[in-house]
Amino acid sequence: MLTALNYLGIAAFAASGALMGVRKRLDAFAIWTLAVLTGLGGGIARDVMLGVTPPLSFKGWENLTVATATAAVVFFFHPQFGAVRRTVDVLDAFGVALFTSTGALVALHSGTSLFAAALIGVTTGLGGGILRDVLVNEVPLLIQSGEMVAIPALAGAGLTVAIDDLGGGQDWALVVGTAVAFGFRMLVMWRGWSAPQAPSDLWGTVAARVRRGGRRR
Repeated sequence: MLTALNYLGIAAFAASGALMGVRKRLDAFAIWTLAVLTGLGGGIARDVMLGVTPPLSFKGWENLTVATATAAVVFFFHPQFGAVRRTVDVLDAFGVALFTSTGALVALHSGTSLFAAALIGVTTGLGGGILRDVLVNEVPLLIQSGEMVAIPALAGAGLTVAIDDLGGGQDWALVVGTAVAFGFRMLVMWRGWSAPQAPSDLWGTVAARVRRGGRRR
C-alpha cells in the first residue's frame, strides 16, 4: 500500500503542477518540468533529510514515468478537468495528504523519533507544492493568508506515526492519516478557516482602554 499511495501522490501532485502550467499558459516542456518537480520534489526533500543518497526518485524509472504520464494526460485533456484553479487546489490537498502520511511512515521506519517523523512527513507533503508555486512566481499556499495548509498536514502526519507506533498497522496508519489530512484540508477550504493573525496594535489598544478608564474615574 505504501508503494501504491506513493505513486498516487506523485500523480496527484504532478497533475496539480501541470494544471498550474496550463493556467499560466506555459509551453509543453515547461508544463512537464512543473509536473515532474511538483510530483517528485517532496520525496526528494524527504530522502535528503533522511540521508538517502541518491534520492529514491533517481534510482529507478517508475516515479519519473508516473509524473511524465500524468503531465501528458493533463496537457492533452486539461479541458476535462473543469475549473482549473479549483482542481489544482483539490489535487494539491490530496497530494499533500498522501505524501504527508507516506513520508511520515518512511521516516519512522528509517529510525527517526515520532516527532521527527511527523515533521518530515509535513515537509514531504508541502515540498512539491512550494517548489511549484515558487517556479511560477506565486506565493506558496503555506504562507498565504487564509490558507491553513500546515495544520491539516501535521494532524495527518501525527495520526500516521501514532497509529503505527501503537501497533495499529502500516495500512491503517496510512489510510487514517491520509483521510484525516485530506478531510481536514477540504473542510478548511469549504469553511474558509484561517489561522489567527497578529493584532494591529494590541498594546496601544490596551493603553487606550486604560486611559479611558482613568478619565472616567
